[in-house]
Amino acid sequence: MTLPEYQLYAIRYATRPAQRRDHFLGGDPHDAPMPMDYFVWAAVSEDRTVVIDIGFNAEVANKRKRTHLRCPADALKLVGVDPAEVADVIITHLHYDHAGNFELFPKAEFHIQESEVHYATGRHMRYPRLAHGFEADDVCRLVRLNFGRRVRMHDGDAEVAPGIRVHRTGGHTAGLQFVTVHTARGWVVVASDAAHFYENMESQRPFPTAFHVGDMFESFDRLAALAPTPDHIVPGHDPQVMARYPAPRADLQGIVVRLDVAPSQS
Repeated sequence: MTLPEYQLYAIRYATRPAQRRDHFLGGDPHDAPMPMDYFVWAAVSEDRTVVIDIGFNAEVANKRKRTHLRCPADALKLVGVDPAEVADVIITHLHYDHAGNFELFPKAEFHIQESEVHYATGRHMRYPRLAHGFEADDVCRLVRLNFGRRVRMHDGDAEVAPGIRVHRTGGHTAGLQFVTVHTARGWVVVASDAAHFYENMESQRPFPTAFHVGDMFESFDRLAALAPTPDHIVPGHDPQVMARYPAPRADLQGIVVRLDVAPSQS
């Protein structure tokens, strides 16, 4: 069977200032700025659209002191995607910045690892260090959606649609998954938080928010094994993504880039 080729977009919806020490397990000796961007992604073919993660809203941004640039659901319309009509949404994990706008996708089925749901509703949430990344209201919304038969829980690697696959890796959270998307340049790996920044992978230093550090190291190996080249891996929070890839059109510069074309730098 010939696989469809998707146009793949990264949409930047929020940002925050940070320092290098914030982004590496064990800190970093260089006291220098290293801002973090927040993205959602959309894979669009002639026959299907799959959204990857759904971001957070302005209220949560204010609570967590993030700069909310735009509603991620509204921003999907910039690439011709109507969130009200989207049928499939992949939730890479249930942290607040990936799972905060369920109500804006009224027709969607949400794809998530069953182990992530167990983690977010289980015994480890009594520990503030592990619970900090979650918003309880988001987790409760997912539980209600499951009762409404709108959640598809996967147990490991799975095909969501022809040309779109999820891969459980854990590490950052117990049930983190990343996504591979078939495009005109081959399989592109949307790492989400399996690698927050290019430098996490390149220096083999994971992000400090960790459920299982060993799984975080192994996730770098899995990303590399499933990517045709290192340039096919797209980290989840790196502002460099916006610099390396082209905007679909001039007015979207700094807002949206296309990941189905080769990066201009690596």
